[in-house]
Amino acid sequence: MPSFDTICEANLVEVKNAVENTVKEITTRFDFKGTSASIEIKDKEITLVGDAEFQLTQIEDVLRNKLTKRNVDVRFLDMGDVQKMGGDKVKQVIKVRNGIESELAKKLQKLMKESKLKVQAAIQEDKVRVTGAKRDDLQAAMALIRKEINDVPLSFDNFRD
Repeated sequence: MPSFDTICEANLVEVKNAVENTVKEITTRFDFKGTSASIEIKDKEITLVGDAEFQLTQIEDVLRNKLTKRNVDVRFLDMGDVQKMGGDKVKQVIKVRNGIESELAKKLQKLMKESKLKVQAAIQEDKVRVTGAKRDDLQAAMALIRKEINDVPLSFDNFRD
């Protein structure tokens, strides 16, 4: 039976490169001289540190620009709350989304059932596999997913005929 997987995965190599380019820009920019502005990545978490919330938004803008230049969708970033550190410093943790959360997977499954298309959606760990009898039904399902769910950067993988 024809099938495809719906996934939500960022290219972590490109994300890491974007963070490294952001570090280079922060160290050379005049408005960041003598401040505690920094950015680092560990696993799938990016940590921004600055003297004020305004500085964090500037670092975030630089990061978003670098990600866009590297063709990484900024919707992969899950912005955390700004937290106060010791002294005047503040920090913000940004999580890089990887995998479809169970809530979204259930929403996808429900969408497929209500669509009246002859396809079935099965949740498999952090992806959703959609199977159908005809290739055209699968392509219609892809179009429906793209149309209905636009707040998460979903992509399609493993298309089998």
